[in-house]
Amino acid sequence: MPKKLLILLLFLSPFYMNSQNVIWKTDINDAVAVSAEKRKPLLIFFTAQGVNPQLQNEIFSTRDFEEWARKNVILLKLDLSDPTASETVKEQNLRLKNAFGIEDIPQVCFSEVAVRKGKTNFNKLGLIAYKASGVKNWISESNSILNPE
Repeated sequence: MPKKLLILLLFLSPFYMNSQNVIWKTDINDAVAVSAEKRKPLLIFFTAQGVNPQLQNEIFSTRDFEEWARKNVILLKLDLSDPTASETVKEQNLRLKNAFGIEDIPQVCFSEVAVRKGKTNFNKLGLIAYKASGVKNWISESNSILNPE
């Protein structure tokens, strides 16, 4: 019996490990550098403590989202209520929130990034919020923002 259990665990462990491989950057400068290097747009998740967790629980924690995100975007999470953030970072995050026109939190903004002569330029592609229509619809709406026809 223990041998069969061990084989089963070894077989299933890659599936469980894959679902935990989404990496959210929390530093805008790091995310911009990776976005420019990999030529992928940013998915900027604006959030704060105490906001409705449905977007994270029903969209971001799914395997479908994780697979889609790895292929399509660089993930950046900006917690506007982070007590450990410096005043400079808090101010920077608030400026980004305002520049992208974020009114409701949590909300996602898609943006292309270009770095030229040490200056970072953002090109807002669109905003998307949580909708109770499931991850596949959320991804479909995200794809239409990233690849408009």
